[in-house]
Amino acid sequence: MQKAKAFEALRRCVSQRASSLSHHRAFSAQPNYAQYNDVEDLVTVEGRAKSRAAILNRPSALNALNNAMAARLKRLYESWEDNPDIGFVLMKGSGRAFCSGADAVSLYQLVNEGNVEECKNFFETLYKFVYIQGTYLKPHIAILDGITMGAGAGIALPGMFRVVTDKTVFVNPETQMGFHPDAGASFYLSRLPGYLGEYLALTGDKLNGVEMIACRLATHYTLNARLAMVEERLGKLATDEPSVIETSLAQYGDLVYLNKRSILSKLEVVDRCFSHDTIEEIIDALEKEAADSYDEWCTTALKKLKEASPLSLIVSLRSIREGRFQSLDQCLAREYRISLNAISRRVSSDFFEGVRARLVDKDFAPKWDPPSLKEVSKDMVDCYFSPLSEFEPELELPTASREPFMQ
Repeated sequence: MQKAKAFEALRRCVSQRASSLSHHRAFSAQPNYAQYNDVEDLVTVEGRAKSRAAILNRPSALNALNNAMAARLKRLYESWEDNPDIGFVLMKGSGRAFCSGADAVSLYQLVNEGNVEECKNFFETLYKFVYIQGTYLKPHIAILDGITMGAGAGIALPGMFRVVTDKTVFVNPETQMGFHPDAGASFYLSRLPGYLGEYLALTGDKLNGVEMIACRLATHYTLNARLAMVEERLGKLATDEPSVIETSLAQYGDLVYLNKRSILSKLEVVDRCFSHDTIEEIIDALEKEAADSYDEWCTTALKKLKEASPLSLIVSLRSIREGRFQSLDQCLAREYRISLNAISRRVSSDFFEGVRARLVDKDFAPKWDPPSLKEVSKDMVDCYFSPLSEFEPELELPTASREPFMQ
């Protein structure tokens, strides 16, 4: 009965959550500084009256996700969903980040050591956890206080309530790393207003908490200084009713005002430039816009595009465009193919070159292969989207038993 009640309560909120995301991976900016011997130290748990909180606990690495963390989160959320004494769950990060994405340096080192299977296991576990979030039968709150990058957003945005603060920084920096926005990014970015998702995916530009509210990536905004009060209030709740949680979060909400220099005030020009079918056409449109308007924003966007991996730009644009017409499980399955191809080096070593240049040697001078857009062939791109070989199983998600709420 408890589970049926929870399911029914969430069903009533499905339209609200789907609407929220329809109007609206991944890599750490830091290497793997902290090493923990106990997996329970990586993700700690707080027990409350009728809820549980998962705390990402690698502050010195900005809570970057590794295999052990992804596996522990998946196990915890599965067990909490089956526990009738738990009404809702919460996730937050320790330190100055919520989560800076996947630990890219660790993945880089694993592949260089020949341990490709562990990298594959990481992506499989991570994407399965994202799918659990998108189909969860209990209310889920994510407190995105601080840095929220790539897969850090992926493990939070499918949840019912996404709380941001004046310290929140949201970014998808993957094309600068020779990778692609993953962990569900092609689902949620493709559902942002107009072509904002393409812009964020290709340039790696940042959004703050107010902007996340404005484009409905987030549901609630509060000041960082009030978070202790928010958590204290939530900790006392003994409920599985989304409406009760909503009321409690709203009590500590703050009015937000969009800065006139925000990218969201430039959506018309973003659409004009990033609605094109190819990266070359997007660059041409930006150059024309820059010549006509002398807007510094155009110059900065062009610089970001020219610094990124040419192959990653083309793969990422296609991924976001396909995501517009696919459900969460379909997006994750496609992203899994792309990720495995990226770490296999079958077509290019751009991921490893990007991590080397930005996070390992830090010379910020990656040598992309191919080095230019004109040298990226259709066959190269198609390889990333093609079904995996008969010896490489596709990502299997429990779609029969867990139908995604968000379509």
